[in-house]
Amino acid sequence: MGPDRFAHARALALIVPAALLAGAYGFQYLGHLYPCEMCWWQRYPHFAAVVLALAAFVVPTRAGRLLVACAALAIFVSGAIGVYHAGVEYHWWEGITACSSTMAGHGGSVDDMLARIMKAPVVRCDVPQWTLFGISLAGFNALISIPAALVIFALLPKGQR
Repeated sequence: MGPDRFAHARALALIVPAALLAGAYGFQYLGHLYPCEMCWWQRYPHFAAVVLALAAFVVPTRAGRLLVACAALAIFVSGAIGVYHAGVEYHWWEGITACSSTMAGHGGSVDDMLARIMKAPVVRCDVPQWTLFGISLAGFNALISIPAALVIFALLPKGQR
């Protein structure tokens, strides 16, 4: 039963952050919802989790368990940042970042860069760009990431067998 549980934990540790990143990039590039600074903060642990989970497929099981546990921790951290970001969006508490903006493309002359900066959308961390049933993308990240991380931890085999 242990190896099956580990296989499930390892698969979830890869699928969950990969799916959430795919969703984030889909909203960004297809839905034109540009990420604020805190949105990026949520993505970084998912990037790490994907790398850690992929590595768990190629290393021995014992080291693989540690990698999957680290991936689960990274997923949990992303969810915790999502809780913080959602709280900022719902004005439950004040955020620690200023509003940010994003620019598509780079390079060119200084005048071109200045024109792109002036046209770039301002993305506020304290205003959700999209909600479903009153839940923002940061809220959905929290609602998916934290339980998924806990399930991954629960599936990991305990001790030596």
